Amino acid sequence: MSKPTEIELKTALVAAATMKEHDKDPFFIAKALLNHNYRLKHYEDLLKAADRYMNHGQAERERMKLLRCIEQIKDIESRTGNTQNESFGLE
Repeated sequence: MSKPTEIELKTALVAAATMKEHDKDPFFIAKALLNHNYRLKHYEDLLKAADRYMNHGQAERERMKLLRCIEQIKDIESRTGNTQNESFGLE
């Protein structure tokens, strides 16, 4: 399956937002699309950070950016999934 174009994605997101606003989402398609789009942006940032870290000498600065991206995703996943991660003070 091909990736949607920018126009296709924007059109789908507007339609999904409208469906949610009017409570017309019986199969949760709009909810799923909006949630996945929100989370995908953070995963794309993680991919970029991991790529920079691996391909630029594994510098400490790039490592810290990578760790921040990972923590952001953990926070987002716990917020959107209504769960809390236990850290045990190891982070």
